[in-house]
Amino acid sequence: MKVKQISVFLENKSGRLAEVTRALGDNEINIRALSIADTTDFGILRLIVNKPEEANQVLRDAGFMVSETEVIAVDVPDRPGGLADVLDTLGKVNVNIEYLYAFIGQTSQDALVVFRVEDCDAAMKALKEKNIRVLDGSEVYAL
Repeated sequence: MKVKQISVFLENKSGRLAEVTRALGDNEINIRALSIADTTDFGILRLIVNKPEEANQVLRDAGFMVSETEVIAVDVPDRPGGLADVLDTLGKVNVNIEYLYAFIGQTSQDALVVFRVEDCDAAMKALKEKNIRVLDGSEVYAL
C-alpha cells in the first residue's frame, strides 16, 4: 500500500527544475504529484511518478542527488472538514505527519493527498479502521 516518492536535491539556481523535468519527460516518465521546499541555497523536489525505479536511475545518471522515500496516498473526503477528519484519525494513534501535499489526479470524487508519516503501517491501519481509503502504489502510478 505504500507509494515510492522520489526526492531530488536541487541547487537553487535557474534551470535546475527544468533539467529534472526534461530528463523525466525525455524518458517517458510522467509526474503525477510534486512538491518543492526551498531555502536560499537549495531545494528538495518531491515527486510521485508513474515509473519510480526508472526515474531514480534516470535522475542519478543525469547527475542529480536522489533518494527514495515511502509515503501513503489517501482519499480525503472533498468537503469542509474532510482533511481535518483524516488528521484527527492519525493524531488519535499518535502518528506524526512530517509533511503532506495534494495529488494531481483523482480516483473518485475525493481529493487525493500524499502523506509522509513517521509510521506508515500504523497510519494505514488507523485509516483503514475508519474506512478511509489508502491507495496502493501501483494504483497511484497508473493515475
